[in-house]
Amino acid sequence: MSSLVTTVTETLRYRGAIGQWSWVLHRLSGLGVVLFFVIHIVDTSWAVFYPGLYEKAIATYQTPLFTIGEFFLVAAVVYHAYNGLRITILDYKPQWWFYQKRAAYYVLGVTALTLVPVFVLMFSHVLHFYEGDPTILSLGQVLEAQIPFVIGIAAAIVAAIAYAAITGFLVKEPEAGKAGGQRVERFWWSYMRISGLLIVPLVFGHLAMMHLVQGVFDLTVAGTTVVGTGGLINDSGTAVEFVGHRWNHLVVGVALWRLYDFGLLALAAVHGFNGLRYVLTDYTMSNPTLRRAAIYLCVIGAVVMLVMGGGALLGSIDSSAIDMAIESQVRLGLR
Repeated sequence: MSSLVTTVTETLRYRGAIGQWSWVLHRLSGLGVVLFFVIHIVDTSWAVFYPGLYEKAIATYQTPLFTIGEFFLVAAVVYHAYNGLRITILDYKPQWWFYQKRAAYYVLGVTALTLVPVFVLMFSHVLHFYEGDPTILSLGQVLEAQIPFVIGIAAAIVAAIAYAAITGFLVKEPEAGKAGGQRVERFWWSYMRISGLLIVPLVFGHLAMMHLVQGVFDLTVAGTTVVGTGGLINDSGTAVEFVGHRWNHLVVGVALWRLYDFGLLALAAVHGFNGLRYVLTDYTMSNPTLRRAAIYLCVIGAVVMLVMGGGALLGSIDSSAIDMAIESQVRLGLR
């Protein structure tokens, strides 16, 4: 914990160094994306497992609090992607390290240039939504909807700490610098860079479809064409039907968007939680139990996301799920 405090205080004290600010922004943007990733995967799985809850989740996304958060999320994703590309390129081209400072400024510039038109398009969706005088969930309802996530994350933390304490008595802590450990870390070093390169086009494509071409507000508009489905219509105006049309759409007999989302899920889950492992273990090096707990927590998180997300992608959305979604909208006063 003392190392975390030192990082925060020294970052605030050591002003004007672009290298350190890039490091800080990369970590903060990564943490923000991982947090949203967890919420998003759990929520989306509800379209299959708990259709009514998914409608409530989408309704919370359409509130002012989450609308503001969406802008920060997109900014975090764009910056983290561009800065990750900078890190990857310079890692494999050490002769270019002399240009680190210039490259960091280029990342900020390209991020800003990307976000200006992106934010304009996103804001147009916001304006169009509020021009219709929509029914908005109260702040109390929004906060109440986050309780399951808080409980789930807390339970995972407790489980990880308890397991770390138990294994601390049963398993001898490996010595630092062991060849096996070095090989594992070299693998993860390579994985983070390769997976990052693969994730960028997938996540940018997802953002373009779900935040620019159609925003979160369009998911519950009856009669709206579902993006990427060749003209399928969301007749019921439920987010559940939107997801169902998208995942059930076949291209040459292949459920293209299921495969697309599964690829993004698999890459992002492992990449994101391994990045979280780097951050957490940096600040728990002096405490073996907490360090093991941090690793177990990240493993638990990645596995849960893969199981829930993968299970949803393998599931089906039928007319009964749409009926439950409609009932949920009625209960929430959205119809």
